[in-house]
Amino acid sequence: MTNRFRRGRVKPQVYQISGARRGVREDVNSRTRRYLVSMAIRTVCFVLAVVTNGWLRWVFIGAALVLPYLSVVFANAGRERTVDLPGADVSAQPPAIERSGP
Repeated sequence: MTNRFRRGRVKPQVYQISGARRGVREDVNSRTRRYLVSMAIRTVCFVLAVVTNGWLRWVFIGAALVLPYLSVVFANAGRERTVDLPGADVSAQPPAIERSGP
């Protein structure tokens, strides 16, 4: 195959069959990426607040003031919750066996 065909290839869909969490590195990278995107939007809001006039300037200033708080809250929200699999509850007690005879 040539490189042209390899680049156009679609990745197969991967199905999750366990309740395992994503890796810590992948989780931290994802949260860092979201934080950086939010801070880039904040920077754009500051630049637009300087360039624009009127009520739109106040909208951009308000967004630039609120975005850092939201970014930190979402970045520090922690890891995703695990999905409980059926039958994976180790705290559940098995049903009691009843005696059927005399």
